[in-house]
Amino acid sequence: MGEGRYKSVTDTRPTDFDQYWTAVLDELANTPSAPEVERVPIRDTDYATQYSVRLTSIGPYRIFAYVSVPKGDGPFPALYFAPGYGSVVANTQQGMPNGLRRDHIVFVLAARGQRNSDKPYAASFPGLLTDGIDDPSAYRYRGIVADAVRGLGYLASRSDVDANRVAVLGSDMPLVIAGLSTAASHVVDSPAIFYKAVKRAAGTQAYPLEELNDYIRLFPERRDAVERTMSYFDTRWFASSVKAKTLVLAGAKGEPLSRDGLQPLLDNIGDNASVYEAGEDHSTYKEGVYKLSWLAKEFRLGAPVLPEHWQ
Repeated sequence: MGEGRYKSVTDTRPTDFDQYWTAVLDELANTPSAPEVERVPIRDTDYATQYSVRLTSIGPYRIFAYVSVPKGDGPFPALYFAPGYGSVVANTQQGMPNGLRRDHIVFVLAARGQRNSDKPYAASFPGLLTDGIDDPSAYRYRGIVADAVRGLGYLASRSDVDANRVAVLGSDMPLVIAGLSTAASHVVDSPAIFYKAVKRAAGTQAYPLEELNDYIRLFPERRDAVERTMSYFDTRWFASSVKAKTLVLAGAKGEPLSRDGLQPLLDNIGDNASVYEAGEDHSTYKEGVYKLSWLAKEFRLGAPVLPEHWQ
């Protein structure tokens, strides 16, 4: 399938992009976060204490997060694992070593629709990507982005967090969050969905982008509305506002999300951007070591914390 599948693709920043997101941030600012923190002893270790946190986001909507705090005297560097595309979140992101909790505050957010934040709304997978997509003001991800920004605001407000060492990690959402908030000092982003989403969907049958294809096949007359809504979430348009030091994890050469394919995004980030480009083997081990080594160097922590089976 080629890109000719769609007659037109919106490839420009919406003229009201800033107004759209200013309205979201204003609504968030007028919604008290009302944090409730509770100990989760079953997740404690001999070097870290686990808590759950409930916050209020726009809607209003109550959302959930895990926060792990090292034992000892802070402030500590913080790792914020931003919400990704999936129903379940754990207290430490899958694949990340639990030992990160020894030296870092680890914050993992469940946005609306995800487990523990799924009342009254439980997201469908597949289905979330096109929920309300006809109208930018009703698109489900509008609220999810607000949830993610709320999480960063809460994390940065904690007295035990070192404000100069707050990293946001994940797929797509880190750049979005850092483009809307200055509270992140570092970003580790793996582009996946929202970079040129409709255009890339035309060349794949893989989910979740195939959700866009499914939706446009079912409602071909709504293609322009889909393109318009997705243009407000394209990570290119957030990138130019990102002030944090940023590591972008790119695909292999020749792939749509390779370094070359992501060049417009990287150009918008500017001098703050570093890039790791995957090899043909797409080794999660090599990528993981690079990512954790980059963070350890940036946070001045010496050797990176690696999973035991990588050592």
